[in-house]
Amino acid sequence: MYFKAAVTVFCVACLSASVGFTQQVKFPAFSAEAHRGGRGLYPENTIMAMLKTMKIDGITTLEMDTHITKDGNVVVTHDDYLSPAFMLTPDGKEIPKGDAKKYVIFGMNYDELRKFDLGTKPHELFPQQQKSKEYIPLLADLIDSVQLDIKKNKRKQFFYNIETKCNPNEDGITNPVPETFVKLLMDVIEKKKITPYVVIQSFDKRTIQIINKKYPEVKTSFLVANKKSYEENIADLGYKPFILSPVWQMVTEEMVTKAHNDGVKIIPWTANTAEDIKKLKALKVDGIISDYPDVLVQTNL
Repeated sequence: MYFKAAVTVFCVACLSASVGFTQQVKFPAFSAEAHRGGRGLYPENTIMAMLKTMKIDGITTLEMDTHITKDGNVVVTHDDYLSPAFMLTPDGKEIPKGDAKKYVIFGMNYDELRKFDLGTKPHELFPQQQKSKEYIPLLADLIDSVQLDIKKNKRKQFFYNIETKCNPNEDGITNPVPETFVKLLMDVIEKKKITPYVVIQSFDKRTIQIINKKYPEVKTSFLVANKKSYEENIADLGYKPFILSPVWQMVTEEMVTKAHNDGVKIIPWTANTAEDIKKLKALKVDGIISDYPDVLVQTNL
């Protein structure tokens, strides 16, 4: 009898702990997402950008992109190649436009890649961007920096919206096959113990289909920019994701209603003006991805 009672008490305690943990990682009612860490304000996809953006009250989610290097490291960067638009060589020189496709992320080892400067050169699309010498970080190092800042400054837990930069036409050229990409990415996420706080997003349905099958506990988001209907995009993916993430101009009241009826969230990208943000909030979207996290949190209906 004593053993039975003890087991019962233990199970109740486990259930209570489980409920508490579930509540702790509840997805934001409105996911306010800093695109590439808030590239309108800071050098994109850098640790510096993430840490600065975390100080903006109201931001819930850090959005970022991932690539795989030649030596199998998961790095946080958007372009397939080092961009002449905002990258400088290790000795501070411009990358000639003729060399735009010379530096392939997937063709470089991380030690080499890390030496390039992405935060000093003025970005003509984002003149407000704060300049400082930055580098392309390892996803593992970025997570460590974010989690340490959360602990040190007693911040709320931020969510990570992580995109796989993968393309069926580029397998073996600018990205590994999706199975390899997913394995390398999930190894980092699981090692860092942030799985409950992660959304994996992609335009490449293959990567999130693999996630959905092999890691069903992980939230997925299907990025789209097309003229297909809500139903057509879901049918194309083959399952109902946690999030459908359309380019913001695609969003309609009908799309949001149909998604919500299916239990799918709508989080559009990339709305950057107060006017556009207000329009989307009026349609009752579940979040917004923006280059300007300050504008996003300051804009209300």
